[in-house]
Amino acid sequence: MRAIDNNYMTTEVTQNILNVKTEYLYDLLERIKQRPGMYLGKSSITRLRMLLDGYGMARMELGLPRTEQEQEFNGFQEWIQQRFNITSCHGWDSIILFYSADERDALDKFFELFEKFRNGESPLPHKVVINHSEKA
Repeated sequence: MRAIDNNYMTTEVTQNILNVKTEYLYDLLERIKQRPGMYLGKSSITRLRMLLDGYGMARMELGLPRTEQEQEFNGFQEWIQQRFNITSCHGWDSIILFYSADERDALDKFFELFEKFRNGESPLPHKVVINHSEKA
Protein backbone atom coordinates (compact mmCIF):
# COMPACT_ATOMS: atom_id res chain seq x y z
CA MET A 1 0.00 0.00 0.00
CA ARG A 2 1.08 3.53 -0.73
CA ALA A 3 1.81 5.81 2.22
CA ILE A 4 -0.53 8.77 2.59
CA ASP A 5 0.98 12.22 2.92
CA ASN A 6 -0.64 13.50 6.13
CA ASN A 7 0.37 17.10 5.42
CA TYR A 8 -1.50 16.97 2.10
CA MET A 9 -4.60 15.48 3.76
CA THR A 10 -4.55 18.10 6.53
CA THR A 11 -4.21 20.91 3.99
CA GLU A 12 -7.08 19.55 1.90
CA VAL A 13 -9.38 19.18 4.92
CA THR A 14 -8.44 22.65 6.18
CA GLN A 15 -9.24 24.17 2.78
CA ASN A 16 -12.64 22.46 2.72
CA ILE A 17 -13.43 23.73 6.22
CA LEU A 18 -12.49 27.26 5.20
CA ASN A 19 -14.76 27.04 2.15
CA VAL A 20 -17.67 25.97 4.34
CA LYS A 21 -17.06 28.92 6.64
CA THR A 22 -17.29 31.42 3.80
CA GLU A 23 -19.51 30.85 0.76
CA TYR A 24 -20.53 27.31 -0.06
CA LEU A 25 -24.30 27.04 -0.47
CA TYR A 26 -24.62 27.94 -4.17
CA ASP A 27 -21.68 25.70 -5.06
CA LEU A 28 -23.41 22.85 -3.23
CA LEU A 29 -26.67 23.51 -5.08
CA GLU A 30 -24.83 23.48 -8.42
CA ARG A 31 -23.24 20.14 -7.59
CA ILE A 32 -26.65 18.73 -6.57
CA LYS A 33 -28.11 19.99 -9.85
CA GLN A 34 -25.41 18.12 -11.80
CA ARG A 35 -25.72 14.87 -9.79
CA PRO A 36 -28.94 14.79 -7.74
CA GLY A 37 -28.85 11.03 -7.25
CA MET A 38 -25.45 11.21 -5.61
CA TYR A 39 -26.47 13.87 -3.09
CA LEU A 40 -30.17 13.11 -2.62
CA GLY A 41 -30.49 9.41 -3.43
CA LYS A 42 -33.06 10.27 -6.09
CA SER A 43 -34.29 13.41 -7.84
CA SER A 44 -36.66 14.86 -5.26
CA ILE A 45 -37.40 18.41 -4.17
CA THR A 46 -38.47 17.09 -0.76
CA ARG A 47 -35.08 15.45 -0.31
CA LEU A 48 -33.37 18.67 -1.42
CA ARG A 49 -35.29 20.58 1.24
CA MET A 50 -34.26 18.05 3.89
CA LEU A 51 -30.62 18.24 2.84
CA LEU A 52 -30.68 22.05 2.99
CA ASP A 53 -32.39 21.99 6.40
CA GLY A 54 -29.67 19.63 7.65
CA TYR A 55 -26.99 21.85 6.13
CA GLY A 56 -28.39 24.88 7.96
CA MET A 57 -28.75 23.03 11.24
CA ALA A 58 -25.18 21.70 11.06
CA ARG A 59 -23.81 25.19 10.47
CA MET A 60 -25.89 26.55 13.35
CA GLU A 61 -24.73 23.78 15.72
CA LEU A 62 -21.12 24.51 14.76
CA GLY A 63 -21.68 28.17 15.63
CA LEU A 64 -20.90 29.34 12.10
CA PRO A 65 -22.41 32.69 11.10
CA ARG A 66 -24.83 32.85 8.19
CA THR A 67 -23.09 33.58 4.92
CA GLU A 68 -24.25 36.15 2.36
CA GLN A 69 -25.53 33.33 0.15
CA GLU A 70 -27.53 31.83 3.00
CA GLN A 71 -29.03 35.21 3.82
CA GLU A 72 -29.87 35.79 0.16
CA PHE A 73 -31.42 32.32 -0.13
CA ASN A 74 -33.83 33.25 2.67
CA GLY A 75 -35.48 35.61 0.17
CA PHE A 76 -36.27 32.69 -2.13
CA GLN A 77 -39.30 31.75 -0.01
CA GLU A 78 -40.93 35.15 -0.48
CA TRP A 79 -39.94 35.22 -4.16
CA ILE A 80 -41.67 31.85 -4.73
CA GLN A 81 -44.77 32.98 -2.84
CA GLN A 82 -44.99 36.07 -5.04
CA ARG A 83 -44.29 34.06 -8.19
CA PHE A 84 -47.19 31.69 -7.53
CA ASN A 85 -49.39 34.23 -5.73
CA ILE A 86 -49.40 32.17 -2.53
CA THR A 87 -50.07 33.75 0.85
CA SER A 88 -50.15 30.56 2.93
CA CYS A 89 -47.28 29.37 5.08
CA HIS A 90 -46.29 26.51 2.73
CA GLY A 91 -42.57 26.20 2.09
CA TRP A 92 -40.98 26.89 -1.29
CA ASP A 93 -40.59 23.15 -1.85
CA SER A 94 -44.30 22.42 -1.24
CA ILE A 95 -45.37 25.28 -3.50
CA ILE A 96 -43.15 24.16 -6.37
CA LEU A 97 -44.20 20.51 -5.89
CA PHE A 98 -47.89 21.49 -6.01
CA TYR A 99 -47.36 23.03 -9.47
CA SER A 100 -45.29 20.09 -10.75
CA ALA A 101 -46.01 16.64 -12.15
CA ASP A 102 -43.87 14.84 -9.54
CA GLU A 103 -40.81 15.14 -7.29
CA ARG A 104 -38.35 14.98 -10.21
CA ASP A 105 -40.22 17.65 -12.18
CA ALA A 106 -40.36 19.81 -9.06
CA LEU A 107 -36.60 19.51 -8.55
CA ASP A 108 -35.99 20.55 -12.16
CA LYS A 109 -38.36 23.51 -11.70
CA PHE A 110 -36.56 24.46 -8.48
CA PHE A 111 -33.29 24.86 -10.35
CA GLU A 112 -34.96 26.87 -13.13
CA LEU A 113 -36.69 29.15 -10.63
CA PHE A 114 -33.61 29.45 -8.43
CA GLU A 115 -31.59 30.62 -11.42
CA LYS A 116 -34.18 33.31 -12.16
CA PHE A 117 -34.12 34.34 -8.49
CA ARG A 118 -30.32 34.59 -8.48
CA ASN A 119 -30.37 36.62 -11.70
CA GLY A 120 -32.63 39.17 -10.02
CA GLU A 121 -35.63 38.41 -12.21
CA SER A 122 -38.94 39.67 -10.94
CA PRO A 123 -41.02 36.93 -9.32
CA LEU A 124 -44.01 38.06 -11.33
CA PRO A 125 -44.23 36.65 -14.85
CA HIS A 126 -44.01 39.27 -17.55
CA LYS A 127 -47.41 40.57 -18.48
CA VAL A 128 -48.26 41.57 -22.02
CA VAL A 129 -50.21 44.81 -22.13
CA ILE A 130 -52.49 45.22 -25.12
CA ASN A 131 -53.82 48.67 -25.92
CA HIS A 132 -57.35 48.05 -27.17
CA SER A 133 -57.98 51.73 -27.92
CA GLU A 134 -55.71 51.72 -31.00
CA LYS A 135 -57.51 51.30 -34.32
CA ALA A 136 -56.12 48.92 -36.90
